[in-house]
Amino acid sequence: MGTSEPVEGFRNSSGSDATPGRRAQRASRRLPRRAAVGRRSFTSTVRALEELADAGARVSVHVVDLDSHVHVLSGDDHVTLPVAGLGVVPLLIEVAAGFESGTLDPLEIVERSDADQVTTSGLWRHLHAPALPLEDLAVLVATSGDPIAANVLLKRVGHDRVRERLESLGLRRTALLDRFRDQRGPDDAPHVAVGSTRELAGLFSALVNSQVVDAAVSAQVAEWLSLNQDLSLAAASTGLDPFAHEHDAHGLLFINKTGRDRGVRVEAGVLAGPRAGVAYALVVCFDDLSIAHRLRAHDVFRVLGIELMEYTH
Repeated sequence: MGTSEPVEGFRNSSGSDATPGRRAQRASRRLPRRAAVGRRSFTSTVRALEELADAGARVSVHVVDLDSHVHVLSGDDHVTLPVAGLGVVPLLIEVAAGFESGTLDPLEIVERSDADQVTTSGLWRHLHAPALPLEDLAVLVATSGDPIAANVLLKRVGHDRVRERLESLGLRRTALLDRFRDQRGPDDAPHVAVGSTRELAGLFSALVNSQVVDAAVSAQVAEWLSLNQDLSLAAASTGLDPFAHEHDAHGLLFINKTGRDRGVRVEAGVLAGPRAGVAYALVVCFDDLSIAHRLRAHDVFRVLGIELMEYTH
């Protein structure tokens, strides 16, 4: 499936090896560990991730319990990897902070032509409206990852302010490197954004705990992300309506953001049910040689989603 470096290993909170007999076969890797005592383990997720890593993919995962703050599953969660469109979350945080402080007017009208265009994806390029208010652009970015809307917001806010915001939040392995582009040349940043799953899961945990900038900013960003319509990866296991899931009849609290690029699939979010709540992040980088390779990467997210649901319900 690829030629990337193998995953370092997976850990969870109990400290016992799930498959000790394989230690001699993989001397360079720490082996999976069982999940928190009294909870369902993430055995299937660990197995799926190891199989994908053995096939050459690079994988990174982090799951943390919102109440106990125990890291119930982790693997290579310190490694910085490309996160594609998930990089808009720091941008949304800076935009929300600007609205809260008054340095940005949510109703300021900005032109679509103010930023470089992207023709390969997005909704705004299909709309007749040539200009929209900043707050509407934030909604477009959160719900569909619209690249033109993100580029316009980034130009209005500036890379420096996003970088400073990340630094103030203590995020050292997460960065929004560049705008969205149809093509990346040798003089462009190699990726839109990078991050580690430990930091990304921690960021989503902080959002729902009102710890990102302040309570108002956290609530605004969480509200925008609750509108995200991409529930096709780990979120597919929630059974939520992609177009109306912010008030679930079964009391499921869920926010997420995904990222997609050639050979990159990413998701981070928060899932809370009647038994527990978790923040999670998963990155898979793979050689996108065929539909089969791509679907195999997608399957890992769905396995994680099922076990997240089992953990929280």
